[in-house]
Parts: sequence; C-alpha cells; structure tokens
Amino acid sequence: MKMPFSMPDEFASGWIKAGFNFWRSLPLSNDTHSTRKTLTQASADYWRQQAALYTSVFTGMTGMKSASQPVIEAPQGDRRFNADDWSSNGWYSLVKQNYLINARMLEDMVEASTLVDKEKHKLRFYTRQFIDLASPTNCAATNPDVIRHAIESSGTSLVSGATRLLEDMKDGCISITDRGAFEVGRSVAASEGSVVFENELFQLIQYTPLTATVAQRPLLIVPPCINKFYILDLQPDNSFVRFACEQGLTVFLVSWRNPDESMSHTLWDDYVESGVMKAIEVSRSITRVDKVNALGWCVGGTLLSSALAVMRANGDNTVASATLLTALLDFSEPGDLGVFIDEAGVSMREHTIGRGGLYPGRELGFVFQTLRANDLIWPYVVNNYLKGKTPAAFDLLYWNADTTNLPGPMYAWYLRNMYLENNLRVPNRLTMCGTPVDLGRIDIPAYLLATEEDHIVPWRSAYQSTQLLGGQTEFVLGASGHIAGVINPASKNKRSYWTGGVPGGDAEQWLEGATRQTGSWWNHWIRWIKQHAGDDVKARTTLGNAKHKPIEPAPGRYVKVRAS
Repeated sequence: MKMPFSMPDEFASGWIKAGFNFWRSLPLSNDTHSTRKTLTQASADYWRQQAALYTSVFTGMTGMKSASQPVIEAPQGDRRFNADDWSSNGWYSLVKQNYLINARMLEDMVEASTLVDKEKHKLRFYTRQFIDLASPTNCAATNPDVIRHAIESSGTSLVSGATRLLEDMKDGCISITDRGAFEVGRSVAASEGSVVFENELFQLIQYTPLTATVAQRPLLIVPPCINKFYILDLQPDNSFVRFACEQGLTVFLVSWRNPDESMSHTLWDDYVESGVMKAIEVSRSITRVDKVNALGWCVGGTLLSSALAVMRANGDNTVASATLLTALLDFSEPGDLGVFIDEAGVSMREHTIGRGGLYPGRELGFVFQTLRANDLIWPYVVNNYLKGKTPAAFDLLYWNADTTNLPGPMYAWYLRNMYLENNLRVPNRLTMCGTPVDLGRIDIPAYLLATEEDHIVPWRSAYQSTQLLGGQTEFVLGASGHIAGVINPASKNKRSYWTGGVPGGDAEQWLEGATRQTGSWWNHWIRWIKQHAGDDVKARTTLGNAKHKPIEPAPGRYVKVRAS
C-alpha cells in the first residue's frame, strides 16, 4: 500500500540516478581541458565568495546586523527571502548567503559535468530539487518568520501546523488551497448549459447562448483528460467558456470522466474515437451544420490532432479549423517532464498498469508540483506546517488540487509513443483506430498558442507543430506560463503576446520577426476563429435536439467525481 506523502516511483528513483550520474560525471584524468577549467573556475568563485561573506559579516557586525552589501543576492522573482530579517539581521543574512553560494556551486558543478544533454538535464532538475529542499526557509529554526509567528502566538502556530500536517498526511497530499472555499457547479464551473450527451468516457456540455445571434459553426473544446475541464470555466471574470459565448459562439465542451476501475482497460484509441470523434459528431448533429471548429488544450490538443489525422485519412472534412493551446505534437524536447521518461520507467509502467489498472491522479499531480516546487510545494509546507496558517482560497489552485486518474493502458501507450519514442511526428508510424496517421494530412487552418514560460510544453517545442500540420498555421506566443498564459481574460487586458513572425522551421527566427502586442491573446484568437465560423444565425432557444436531449444541467456529474 502506498504510504501518505510517498513520492511517485519516477521521482524517487530520479534522486538515486541523479546522485549516481553526478559522481559518474565528475572530471577524471581523461576529461577535456575546458571541463577542468570550468570546474576550477567554479571552485575558485565559491571560495572567493565564502571568504568575502565571512569577512563582511564578522568585520561589519554590530549587534548582529550586517553593515555591508551582500556578496550574493537571490535570483529575481525568488520570494523566499522577502522578509526584512534576511537582509537586516546579520545571522539570517549569513545563513541566506551561505545557502545561495552553496547552491550556485552545485549548479556550476552540474554544468561542468561531462554528461550528454539529456542526462545533464535530469541531473540539473534533481539538483534543483535538492537545492530547493535544503533552503533555510523550509526549517523552523532558520526561518525568522516562523520564529516570530511562534513567539507572537505563544506556540499555537506550531501546534496548528502539526495538526494540519497530520490532516494532510491522512489525505496523502499537501493542501495548497482552502478546499471548502469553492463548489463545482456553483462558484466554479458555473456557466449555464446542459449535458446533451454522455458515454462511458465523457459528457458533452452545450452552453446557453449569451447573444441574440451566433456564428453558424459551433466551437467544440477538448480539454486535457489529466485535469478537470473547469480551468476553462473558473469564474465569470476569467472564464474562457463565457468569453466565447459572449462573443457569439455556440460552445460545446468535453467533460472527461474521472476513471475508476471500470475504465482500467481503456485505450488511447478509445479517447480518440469514442471521445473526440464522437463529440465532433454529436456537436454537428445538434447544430445541423457542415463543419465545427475544434479547440484542444495540452493533452487535449494531442488527442484532437490524433482524431483529425484519423478523420482526414478517411476523407472526413467535418472540422473547419483547429486551435491548439500549449499542446505538443513533436516531443523531441519535452522540457522538465522529460526527466521522468526513460525506457526503464516506461517499461515498468507497461508491466504494472499497461495491461489494466489506473495511474493515480495524486501521483501525477505531485509530479507537476515538483516542476515548480518553489511555487507549489515549499511555500505551503512553510505556511501550513511551520506557520500554522490556512491556505488561501484561490480558484486556480482549487482546480489544480482536483486531480484525475488515468487508465493504465492509455497512459502507458501515451508515454512510450509520445514522450519516449516521439512517434506521432513521423508520418504513418502510428496506427490509431485502425488507420495510419499522418499529421500532414490535417490540411485545415490551425491556430497554435504557446506560452513563453511554459515548463510543461516548452514554446519552441510547440512551435514545431507548424512544420507538422498540413494546413495554414497561425502561431502565437503568449506571455507567462502553461496555465496563466492561457487563462488571460480579455476583460483584464493584461500581459502581452507575439504574432507575425517569419514562418519556417526555426523558432528563434520566428521570434526575431514577431511583433509584440499588448493585452490578451483571447482578442486576437476570437478575430481569427470568426473567419472560420460562418455567417451569423439566430441563437438557439433550446439546447440539444430530439436525438440528444438535455440529460442534466451543466457542469454534469462526471466533473464532480474526485479521484480516490
């Protein structure tokens, strides 16, 4: 039985591999001169900074206050050391700077190692995990905020923190938001609509029109099956679903079922055929149109592209355009997620759950948290357990904690054929639903959004989709990351995005020629999608049709099932 707070197998084994690779890669007698020079320089920098630090502290110390400029500063955007004590108090300044100097030395040693790029990426990732873990902010005895809270509360903050730790250990996860602050269907996922179709894989939601007229062709949204769909429908002011409806689109959305044991033998092909392709068919049937526009986010974009490749190979042209949001089709550079993927790990998954079983959503959720540990793990360890605070109510983090399981066969196939072997990009190498697939056959217009700071789908990798799809592509680069870069409401008009770069195989060349636009990419996308949405028609007063009658109000039952 898996113990509470235990790490996924990929993550635990990664720590061991990282340590082995580090010592294996240290320069030996036959290493190059440049490697030796790099390591020598790193060592010299380390001892120089240490000497400067201790000289500064002990010569400038007056009442334990540091009087000189720091030897090293935390990286820009690092909020761990924002408290005044980290700079005004000589002891805490010493602790902080000593930590940062040691962290820098470890990073320099990694860069000086002789590993190949992929192995060095893994070593870099796991070294960063160790550095983040070892931060003095994570220890009660070396965190001035924690000590102050304990004194001011007469120790009750420590008692509250211990209580929260025991509660989270019982639940098997770290609380990152107030779980009672939101309710699916009321405070989030509250856009009005009806479930108009369901099968064993998904429910199809049709949303109520918000305009007197709508575009003739509807929009079908395919969200990732590794998360709940309502990231696209959090609250009215940041709901992409509501925005699309307000702009005169008829919106259908796939709400994937949270798999239980009855789905333990479900395949990738099932998600393609009985999921995406079925949703396209039903959406067309209800609206009685020739074509629909389809949008897929993350894994939803990979599933949508797979379905379109099958459909086009079979002569089906019932999709007018495709929008892919932070989605990978070429997995040659998968970012930090790639550190978890190797032949041994994938084979283990195939052996344990590849022929039947479930991959727990909490394990997958923890993997994603480790990609941003200083945002999604350690701040909550400090606030929840060391300070005894209740996590803030934040809709996006509530969604992030609402995990979903995955069918083992589907997950194992996805790992091998996408992340490990990168087969989807090769024409006709994969067969789905009995049909060899070639992304080049997808000859419809495509809108491709990537985000600048995406740690799950690196934007340069997402750009490669422009070279794989057979139709005209519009590539857009948004600011921020995988979630915040997509959920950038038009009404707030924040951030920026880049458009109009020179088409071609080089992402950097595209960026050099691109133009920065202020505000949300939503406004740019809605102008693009309306070119493919047909004429305006009178909005439908009833949802569904005679064959597909409303089953229940949105958001439906499936999205409310929590992973066990």
